[in-house]
Amino acid sequence: MIDIINPATEQVIGAVEAADAGAVDAAVAAARAAQPGWAALSRGERAAHLQALLDALTEAAPELAALITAEMGAPLAVARKVQVGLPLAVLRSMIDILDKPETSETVGNSAIYREPLGVVGAITPWNYPLHQTIAKLAPALAAGNTVVHKPSEVAPLSAALLADLVRQAGLPGGVYTVVHGYGDPTGAALAGHPGIDLISFTGSTEAGRTVAALAAPNVTRVALELGGKSANVILPDADLAAAVKVGVANCFLNSGQTCTAWTRMLVPEAIHDEAVELAVAAAKKYTVGDPTDPATRLGPLASAAQRDRVLGHIERGLAGGATMAFGGGPVPPVGYYVAPVVFAGVDPDAAIAQEEIFGPVLSIIRYRDEDDAVRIANSTRYGLAGAVWSADREHAVAVARRLRTGQVDINGGAFNPAAPFGGVGHSGYGRELGGHGYDEFTAVKAIQL
Repeated sequence: MIDIINPATEQVIGAVEAADAGAVDAAVAAARAAQPGWAALSRGERAAHLQALLDALTEAAPELAALITAEMGAPLAVARKVQVGLPLAVLRSMIDILDKPETSETVGNSAIYREPLGVVGAITPWNYPLHQTIAKLAPALAAGNTVVHKPSEVAPLSAALLADLVRQAGLPGGVYTVVHGYGDPTGAALAGHPGIDLISFTGSTEAGRTVAALAAPNVTRVALELGGKSANVILPDADLAAAVKVGVANCFLNSGQTCTAWTRMLVPEAIHDEAVELAVAAAKKYTVGDPTDPATRLGPLASAAQRDRVLGHIERGLAGGATMAFGGGPVPPVGYYVAPVVFAGVDPDAAIAQEEIFGPVLSIIRYRDEDDAVRIANSTRYGLAGAVWSADREHAVAVARRLRTGQVDINGGAFNPAAPFGGVGHSGYGRELGGHGYDEFTAVKAIQL
């Protein structure tokens, strides 16, 4: 059994049974047995099943939000709006895709079709436990696949509830199966299983390499959504106050445990100090505390290991010469808390500017000119997200096109759950969400006429 710890109280709130390789074999066998029948359903029939699941999730939304707060520490407001609200929107978008008739592409004398792959293995992290699951489950099921899912052992309770809701919604047995456990042996058994047709993984770059290596002997398709070290590029003509305020909010969302977080704020040399003052003023408003308290903006980190990892990065930042403009504030005596930190004058090659910290830590970096800003933004091994701010939107888009990353927000553009999501470089490959996410879970077939 694996105990689940509430990171705010450090108390055990539940337990799940770890699956061994034999349990993974049984889950894959059940998924493979169920897949032909599920794929044979019409698009309308699969849409009706997913609508039933959406209805069940919507009804259970308050319970899911409270469970996610308890298992990984997100403040209730974040749990309701983002941790649960976003996956509901993603599921709805897949239903919308199925509501449209199937189309085929014609190339010369060939008709091109997209068909289900078969059985999908999904391995998801603890930072957005329900969203990362639905981002894989919804398109996989919509396309006619079945899914075997291993959630993170840190925050698996929402996946257990999701499995109950899948059954209550009337989806066929074997369509979605959860296997709990650690990366080794449970995740390894799933990634290396010969009965899996696609392994979809979200997590660290290091773990992604392991997953890809385990899948390689079976020539299993792999989709990886990995780490990030995103740059928030503030151009000289931008609304500095707005850019800094939104940038701090983005960096600190979910206590900084977001792979797309804009953890590097790039500002012109001439206004660096002003940006630091604005960032410190914004950071002071992030109350750290009990995630069930409506006044809390920063809950605990998800585990003791993650807290210690973040504190280690902060210590290395100070040792490397960065200036802590804000940080070291009080935190509750119990729980895995880290006070928010703003580093100023950060060297773009420093560890805190290159490594994914996954905590409420912002690095503010000077740049000389636009070319220097683009160079710095592209100087990490990652390429998942980013932002550009300018009074000239067309110019901002031109700069965004120069950034080596999977998605860029212009002047705080809203997240779009129907747009493709994924990265380049060490942030992975493959796409989730929307039509591109649906296509990721399909095989292409050409029929010559």
